[in-house]
Amino acid sequence: MSKISAVISAFNEEKNLEKCLKSLSFADEIIVVDNQSSDRTLDIAKKYTNKVFTQKNNPKEIDIQKNFGFEKATNEWILSIDADEEISKELADEIGKILDAKPSTISNINGFWIPRKNYMFGKWIKENSGWYPDYQLRLFRKGKGKYKSQHVHEDLSIDGETEKLKEHIIHHNYDSIGQYVKKIMIYAPNEAEEKQKNGYVFSYFDAIRFPVSDFLNWFFARKGYKDGFYGLMLALMQAFYHFLVFAFIWEKQGFKEYDKNDFLEETGKEFGKAGKDIAFWISKEKLESIKNPIARNLQKISSKVRGL
Repeated sequence: MSKISAVISAFNEEKNLEKCLKSLSFADEIIVVDNQSSDRTLDIAKKYTNKVFTQKNNPKEIDIQKNFGFEKATNEWILSIDADEEISKELADEIGKILDAKPSTISNINGFWIPRKNYMFGKWIKENSGWYPDYQLRLFRKGKGKYKSQHVHEDLSIDGETEKLKEHIIHHNYDSIGQYVKKIMIYAPNEAEEKQKNGYVFSYFDAIRFPVSDFLNWFFARKGYKDGFYGLMLALMQAFYHFLVFAFIWEKQGFKEYDKNDFLEETGKEFGKAGKDIAFWISKEKLESIKNPIARNLQKISSKVRGL
């Protein structure tokens, strides 16, 4: 059977880390990289493994720093997991079966995508396609995967073929509004910087377009409304996040002033367009909800006819 190393990079995760580490009892090796935590993260880690390393904390390189932990792994397979995540028993069993199989059956596979259940404010957000199944590339052969970009939450880069697993990582994403705000104050300036590096051309009215576009995406296109009020709040919070991205771009532009006389008229046009887009999506989703039951009934009738 192939052996597996679990790698965790953590910063001030005393609330979550123990739960995470307990879920890794199946791993042959656990490596914890502590990013200069000021709470009990280091002490908790040492209760479960003697392979605890420290490196300088750099929020802008949250993912890239995980490569340090990957290099410390000694086994053929690496499982990368965050401190606020757990490996379900079903996933642990599934991974065990894969690694216990004949090497020839997975000889051409260098990585596996794992579905993730995101819990937001105590609820599993399962209707919204943006939050579920949320496949993560986390299981890979040593030497075949690493993070290359400094952009926060980039996917792992794998050299070779990948497949998908069935069972889940459990992600305790946000427990409070304060936690959400704290995290996006790391992510938003990072994304603003990336957009500028990638040639973003500054436009004043992206202050409206960025958040509106993201709200439409999360609430309508990704069916966030099916999660009810949770879906609405999460869509609005994602919209706020992208408003902040624009605000940080504006700051980097030196707080440019819009000094044209048609400012009010142009602003009105943007809000008017946003209203039309929202009305369009509401009508579209209502129509879909009417069509789907009809389509299902027609399918049932057709099946019965074919069975006659």
